Amino acid sequence: MTVQKRLDGAIEATLGARIVGCVVLVQRGGAAVYARAAGLADREAGRGMAQDAIFRLASVTKPIVAACALRMVDLGLLGLDDPVTRYLPYFRPVTPDGREGVILVRHLLNHTSGLGYGGVGLYSRGLSGPLMGFDDNLRAMGQEPLLFAPGTAWEYGVSIDVLGGVLAAINGSDLAGVVARYVTGPLGMADTRFGVSDAARLAVPYCDGPPPKRMEGEMTVGDTPFSVGRIFEPRAPQSGGAGMAGTAGDVMRLLEALRGNFLSPRLRDAAMGNQIGGLARQDGKRFGYLGAISVKGGAIPVGAVDWGGAWGHNWIVDPATGTVIVVCTNTLFEGCNGPFREEVASAVFGAP
Repeated sequence: MTVQKRLDGAIEATLGARIVGCVVLVQRGGAAVYARAAGLADREAGRGMAQDAIFRLASVTKPIVAACALRMVDLGLLGLDDPVTRYLPYFRPVTPDGREGVILVRHLLNHTSGLGYGGVGLYSRGLSGPLMGFDDNLRAMGQEPLLFAPGTAWEYGVSIDVLGGVLAAINGSDLAGVVARYVTGPLGMADTRFGVSDAARLAVPYCDGPPPKRMEGEMTVGDTPFSVGRIFEPRAPQSGGAGMAGTAGDVMRLLEALRGNFLSPRLRDAAMGNQIGGLARQDGKRFGYLGAISVKGGAIPVGAVDWGGAWGHNWIVDPATGTVIVVCTNTLFEGCNGPFREEVASAVFGAP
């Protein structure tokens, strides 16, 4: 069975029951292998999904901002071992023993900073949260104690939000300006921004069912608060960790560039290699500067880099075969870390 038929089968098996709509793109060696929009962008209105649909990206924002930082490292504007306080003098959270934590840029990129996803209601984490100024939001993050001394453990959290503050400070602009200057502009990612380029193309979000439930207003799914209208709120602080919207095609452009020559070979290899040594992670994978790295195989091959976004997305880059997969759905959490992720990966990497 061909990759195309396996992917069609995986998509058809989940539409309606677990996924309302999706865009699935696969490239190998820079050439398109598969491109399909399926299901509905707005189930209640009967609007079909389109390949140029715009999605709230959630943590798919992170590799965009990380790529911006790495490009600036290549240009000599930033160093991986620079302390955050060089650019944000006020950002001085303390470790559990009360000492000031020395957070380096590399700690933010690989999520060993000690910053977690606490602070619900105290600051914006991108998906929801209070409306406040960009610097005020970062200052609020810095008031929360670190979970551990930087570099001693791994914890997913607001590290890339803080990295966004560093990049904006260097550029003398807001975060949108520096990301447009070094990433989305040069790569032609025309629909990816801290806002929505065309509201008519924005996919309606749904959460896990069965059947999936339409999301509206402010909702908490599991233990995560979401704000459906936040992407239209100009007063929301720009979140480097979760605040952008964009298309699957734009995400593919980014990942292909990162697989290619957007970065120097040294930095590209570092970004897609293990940057946390033997530090423990719950899923057993390692972590680089962009996402998790498979070490056990299975649906996602050993050495492949993957991550996703809570609104319903996942992506995979396999450097060994030059394969890039982008899956954007409008259904959380299934599209992010549910069985659909492994089903698509198995269809792409399975035996011919």
